[in-house]
Amino acid sequence: MQDVLARMSELRRPRLLIRAARVGMEDYVRDQHLKRIIGRGKLPRHGAALLKLMDMETELDRHRRQGLASYSIVSHVDLLIAMMSEAHLLRATRRN
Repeated sequence: MQDVLARMSELRRPRLLIRAARVGMEDYVRDQHLKRIIGRGKLPRHGAALLKLMDMETELDRHRRQGLASYSIVSHVDLLIAMMSEAHLLRATRRN
């Protein structure tokens, strides 16, 4: 299986979405953010959370590309914030 961080680095999304997510990373609070996105219960480890978030984001990006009315840019940025933050936390734990 391809490394989750390598998969993350291969993602190509519109520059505006990425910029908005980078700004949002400053206020990322894992417990609050992930529970809102993933749901209640015990939070997964960084790698597992990132995989789940990436699957969710892939589906949301498909909605964006198809121009579906159900697409929400707010939800997309929220997911990207969580993904980028979890990737950052995963890198930090791998260094230690």
